[in-house]
Amino acid sequence: MAGLHQTSGRWRLGLLLALSTMGLWATLPIALKIALETLDPWTLTWFRFAVAASVMLAWLGCTGQLRQFGALGGAHWGLLVVAAAGLIGNYVTYLLGLDFTTPANAQLLIQLAPLLMTIGGVLVFRERLALGQRVGFGLIVAGLLLFFADQQDANQGTRYLTGALLIVVAAVTWAVYALAQKQLLVRLPSSAIMAFIYVTAAVVLAPMARPSALADLDRTHQLVLAYCALNTLAAYGAFAESLAHWDASRIGAVLAVTPLFTLLIGALVAALVPGLVAPERIALRGWVGAVLVVGGAAAATTSTAPTQPRRAM
Repeated sequence: MAGLHQTSGRWRLGLLLALSTMGLWATLPIALKIALETLDPWTLTWFRFAVAASVMLAWLGCTGQLRQFGALGGAHWGLLVVAAAGLIGNYVTYLLGLDFTTPANAQLLIQLAPLLMTIGGVLVFRERLALGQRVGFGLIVAGLLLFFADQQDANQGTRYLTGALLIVVAAVTWAVYALAQKQLLVRLPSSAIMAFIYVTAAVVLAPMARPSALADLDRTHQLVLAYCALNTLAAYGAFAESLAHWDASRIGAVLAVTPLFTLLIGALVAALVPGLVAPERIALRGWVGAVLVVGGAAAATTSTAPTQPRRAM
C-alpha cells in the first residue's frame, strides 16, 4: 500500500470546507428528528443513501472517473469496505439514538466522534498536537461530561441512557470511517470514495427499508426528507474534501463547535414554529458544558504546531 496520506497544505480551503460541514451537520439532527415522526430509521437512512448514490454515480459516469476503481489493490478495497461499514453503522445507530433523545443531546454526544478522529490522526497519521490543542481537547472532554451529567439528571430513566449509548456507538463507527477515508485519499478522490460508500449502503439497507412509506408523507415531511438527502451529499462532500487539505485533528476541533449551533437553531425553530421541535431542557451546568466544548474547540483550532508529521519510532 502507498505511504500515509499527507495534506495539500491549503489550510484555508480546508477550514472553509470544515465550517461548511459544521453548518450542515448542525441543522441535520433537527431535520432528522422531524422526519422520524413519519419514517422509521431504516427507510430514512436508505433513502438518504439511495439519493446520494444516484447523484454520485451519475457524476462519476459523466466525468469518466469510474475506471479509477479498476486500479485498486486488495488492501484499498478492504479499506473501502471498512469505510462503508463505518458510515453505515454511524447513520443507523445515530438515528436510533436520536429517536430516544433530543437533537441537541445527540449532537453534543456525537462530538466524541471528532475527538476519536483526532486521536486516530495522532496515532495513525502521526499528526502533531501543540500544547494549546491538548488543552482545548481537554476542555472539550470536560464540557461533554458536564453536559451529559446535566441531561442525565433532566431525563430520568433508561430511555436517555439507551439513546446516549447508541450515539456513542455512532461516534466510534464514524471515527473508523473518517480515518479509513483519509488513508484512501492516497489513491482515490473523495468523490469516488463517497460514491462507493453510498452505493454499498443503499444496497445493504434496501431489505430493511419500506419505500412505500414515502408516498404517505405530507408536504412538510417531504421537504424535510429532501433536505436530509441533499444534506448527505453536501456535508460529506465538504468533509471528505477537507481531509485532503487540512489535518484531521484540526478538522475535528472545528466540528466540535457543531452542538452550539444545533442548540441555537433548535431554539429558533421552536420559537418560530411551536410544536415542530420540542424545546431543549438545559440547566446551568449543561450550558457551562456547551461553552467549554466551544472554547476548547476554539483553542484547539487556533493553536499552532509544526506541520511535519512525527517520525515513526
